[in-house]
Amino acid sequence: MTQKRCNVTNGTFPSDRPNEDVVNEDVSKAHDFYWTYTEEPHKSRRAAILKAHPEVASLNGYEPKTKWVVLFVVFLQLTCATLLSKTNPWNWKFLLTGYFIGAFCNQNVFLAIHELSHNLGFKRAVHNRLFSFIANLPVGAPYSASFRPYHMEHHRFQGVDGFDTDLPTSLELVLLDNVLGKAFFCTFQLFFYAFRPMFVRQLPLTSLHFWNVVVQFIFDFLIVKFLGWRSMAYFFLSSFMAGSLHPTAGHFLSEHYNVTRTRLIQEGPGKDTPLETFSYYGPLNILVYNAGYHIEHHDFPYVAWTRIAKVRELAPEFYNNIPDCKSWSGIIYQFITDSNVGMWCRVKRKQAYDASN
Repeated sequence: MTQKRCNVTNGTFPSDRPNEDVVNEDVSKAHDFYWTYTEEPHKSRRAAILKAHPEVASLNGYEPKTKWVVLFVVFLQLTCATLLSKTNPWNWKFLLTGYFIGAFCNQNVFLAIHELSHNLGFKRAVHNRLFSFIANLPVGAPYSASFRPYHMEHHRFQGVDGFDTDLPTSLELVLLDNVLGKAFFCTFQLFFYAFRPMFVRQLPLTSLHFWNVVVQFIFDFLIVKFLGWRSMAYFFLSSFMAGSLHPTAGHFLSEHYNVTRTRLIQEGPGKDTPLETFSYYGPLNILVYNAGYHIEHHDFPYVAWTRIAKVRELAPEFYNNIPDCKSWSGIIYQFITDSNVGMWCRVKRKQAYDASN
């Protein structure tokens, strides 16, 4: 198969080096995923980093502070929902609170659930699973139990078509290959991430799914009963805005969309494959458990948010030459407006190499 890749212009990322080996393709031919036959890059990177810097392994482990941050954010959302219980949802106070407080809070709990899915909140796995139900409460809809198994497959089978449900489908590529389509995707991308897995790869339901639904339903019922439907609407508005045209929602795009002309900087198999994971080191990380350190996270998925930046500090030669996203808001704007950037800017592979081995 002829390998294709996104041949895109520079946007929110720094320019490539002049000597970078880049395939200059006609734009019309570049609007397809880049198909590769190499394994996902993070398993080999992890081995190389540990060989050069074995001290990085000491960073693994959970972070007790996580639960306190989650409880504070949940309490803040409950406070806002209570204060807005008598306010019309179309009122500017309701909408601005949802955008400037609620969306940041719910993006925080989204990524708290991400931390908990890696068992980084508590020592015991079951405590992480149960506490994720609490983090899930302000979202309004149960999803923490479903998120974890799909996210684990994203790590194990990154880029594998039919396994990694973080990847856009071919239908999305065709239907959203224009400015309006991309704007629609960015506005409603939370729904794409929520419903795409059901169509791509259905995983079995467990008792955790049942209890997640039960706990969330009881919470929602109590909110409507004692505070009213407007408070419930506030939670849903917060979730929608957190996954829409919001600064923190840029992490969905910055993590794996290659909007540069950069190839993977490494020796050996896969050296000609475009980069497929990127990091963001900006100030918004403080609100979202350092989720911007995404290359580092895929290299070491069991290092908690308070120590993930240390990975880059201990092994700078593995990270300093990789372009990073400078702005989450900027990458949303670039993704929508740049005709050379789109759903196709993802690396896909056919074979399911298991990165956990």
